Amino acid sequence: MVRSLLTVLLMISLSANVAAQGGFAFGFKGGLTLGIQNWNSIEQDPLFKYHGIAYIETLDEQSEQFAVFVQAGWHVKGSAIRNRNFINPLNGNVYRPPAREFLFNNISLTFGGKRKYEYGAGRFYYLLGVRGDYTVSTNLDEYQQFNEANPAYSIYPWPFFVNRFNYGVTVGGGIEMPFGELAGGLIELTVNPDFSYQYRQPAIPNVQNPYTGQTTTIPERLIRNITFELTLGLRFLRKVIYVD
Repeated sequence: MVRSLLTVLLMISLSANVAAQGGFAFGFKGGLTLGIQNWNSIEQDPLFKYHGIAYIETLDEQSEQFAVFVQAGWHVKGSAIRNRNFINPLNGNVYRPPAREFLFNNISLTFGGKRKYEYGAGRFYYLLGVRGDYTVSTNLDEYQQFNEANPAYSIYPWPFFVNRFNYGVTVGGGIEMPFGELAGGLIELTVNPDFSYQYRQPAIPNVQNPYTGQTTTIPERLIRNITFELTLGLRFLRKVIYVD
């Protein structure tokens, strides 16, 4: 997976080098991800995971206020259920199960721009990008046995209703800090809402309750992602020097 991401970025670097008279900047970054999901407008508990990103951006020494970037990364998105009480349908007893996490392992590709401002020895910037995600895997099969045994109480998402392709935006800002002429670091904070649904389950009619014998309809379930990411990274410069 890492080799594929690097290949994509190296190919894009050719166009970045042509577009930017001063060369390009590239690097790696990663950090903490706070994932939030709405299940039919009901907000679940947050998921605390991680992300890792490789990126490249234009570098123009004649105009250092703007840059165009592309980045590809691995993002663990989802939500959790913690400290919830449930009623046992067999005996009516109330119990509290352990925390459950719902993981969606996504590869993301983002194209966007940065606006930069001088800030002491470094630069403050804000960014805006459009993003496409592909879901490589989930852990929803862990909950499928419960759903199958309790069809009228299938409270967990099913693996086969996951949308593999999703899209959204990335908005945020950060600070670039130089370590020397050709290397530096960055701190970045972004919010990443999806416009599409990570999970879309249609209403399922005529589901028989095994305890009462009555039939019921499981309502439609829609799940959408939003993440907040705190990122630390390394930044390297490749400058092009033109000789007459």
